[in-house]
Amino acid sequence: MRPSPSPKSEVRSPKSTAGRLFVVATPIGNLGDITPRALDTLRSVHLVAAEDTRHTGRLLKHFGIAVPLLSYQAHNRARRLPQLLAALQMGDVALVADAGTPLISDPGQELVAAAAAAGHAVIPIPGPSAPVAALSVARLPAVPFHLLGFLPRRSSQRRAALRQASGWPGALVLFEAPHRLVALLQDAFDVLGDRQVTVCCELTKLYEQVLRTTLAGALDHFRAQPPRGEFTLVVAGAAETSSPGSVDAQASSSAGAGAAAGDDLRVNPQARRRRFDALLNQMGDRRRALAALAAETGLARKALYAELIAGAGRLP
Repeated sequence: MRPSPSPKSEVRSPKSTAGRLFVVATPIGNLGDITPRALDTLRSVHLVAAEDTRHTGRLLKHFGIAVPLLSYQAHNRARRLPQLLAALQMGDVALVADAGTPLISDPGQELVAAAAAAGHAVIPIPGPSAPVAALSVARLPAVPFHLLGFLPRRSSQRRAALRQASGWPGALVLFEAPHRLVALLQDAFDVLGDRQVTVCCELTKLYEQVLRTTLAGALDHFRAQPPRGEFTLVVAGAAETSSPGSVDAQASSSAGAGAAAGDDLRVNPQARRRRFDALLNQMGDRRRALAALAAETGLARKALYAELIAGAGRLP
């Protein structure tokens, strides 16, 4: 087998008439995670398009790399695009985000598409990625997974996005800022039920933390300990909410023969009552049990609450 060419051999040949666009992954925290190929590529290009030139400037300075920087972000991408295409006519250009792999919830899609359409080679330089790092330690099935990134800031829009994803079979990967984390967890709990979640904070950094719990458990934790840092969450998909070891599966086991099938729960009020009792017995919390039942049946929590109240006079 022929050996792969070294990173230095990727530098543009003098005979080339156009440069290449390198999409370069950079560390998400720990600078030791940058790859030798990424460093060689950044040294070889004649321009780096950076989400934040100050942030990338510190990274390049740390590794002794002196290359011109040009800001490329969501607010100026339309203006920068012609400049970067012109720069590609002169030589190789690297695209970097503030952290991790560009285009993963970061700017770059328009540049990659335009460069490819103009005939420039677009070459990935893989490396750190927060979603992949979180999935690797989440203790949840990682295939398939759905990257939702940052959800809308308004609760109504955030809940709409979560409802759309509520029936998907794979893990849901989300990003969130510390000041909105509790609101996100509350919306996720209300819409998805009490699913398993892994909350990763400050991945690869000095104060890295990984919390494996349920959405209700995460809510309790971060209400007691105000969140700080950058967060990546992995929420169990619809197919995993009743997998072995999950909260719902444990409730089903404690009910003996198990819960009624989903279709039966949707049409049979008695089955819903029995399932609610089983969930309540396992979880010990009426609110969490109701949310779990809503997630299983696809019925509105308010409707279920009213039905259970009418059937029993009051909820325990």
